[in-house]
Amino acid sequence: MYKILVVEDNPDIVANIYAFFEPKGFTLDNAHNGYSGLTLASNNHYDVILLDVMLPGMDGTKLCKKLREELHDKTPVLMLTARDTILDKVAGFDSGADDYLVKPFSLVELESRIKALIRRHQDDHFDHSIEVGRLSLNVEEHTVIRAGQSLKLTPTGFKILQILMSASPRIVSKNELEEKVWGEDIPSSDALRTHMHSVRAQVDKPFSNAMIMTVAGIGYQIIDSDRV
Repeated sequence: MYKILVVEDNPDIVANIYAFFEPKGFTLDNAHNGYSGLTLASNNHYDVILLDVMLPGMDGTKLCKKLREELHDKTPVLMLTARDTILDKVAGFDSGADDYLVKPFSLVELESRIKALIRRHQDDHFDHSIEVGRLSLNVEEHTVIRAGQSLKLTPTGFKILQILMSASPRIVSKNELEEKVWGEDIPSSDALRTHMHSVRAQVDKPFSNAMIMTVAGIGYQIIDSDRV
């Protein structure tokens, strides 16, 4: 499932967010001030950042601006604030925020906004042509080539490889991979393993170096094995 960074100093709001999202399978980290939020965002991968505007140390607007301009971090940012004026919203969007939710808010609406931001971010970053080392995938032409050799993948195998290559070298968890491929309608507990076996038969088996790695208890990643 998805990983969320909650940069919020109100313990009641944080507790409510955790109580709502953790049972749904979300992984959450929390920072109580702007500086610790910046540190967590710099050192970890998140699918979305929930960012309070009024924070100790560094406010949310400055933090978002640093993420965008200094770290070139494109993680979707959803601003949480009690301020509801047009000028406040404009300031938030100008700093690089993707969406804006006014307190008090519905947790159901928050979940809907989060999922919409993640979907939009994934669509924007699914490049038509992706390369990892000597492995290349073209979305429009639906082709995969490794070291000049054309590979034949099933539609599901192609989608799995596209997800792994887009995330590379990040490890993609089993749950995240299943959700991105099948949504909530996962065919069986062994479906992913079966498809991964077929993908490996094409991507790795004919070559001396394996690119697809299994990270025990976590998921999968694809690496440029020629550089390892």
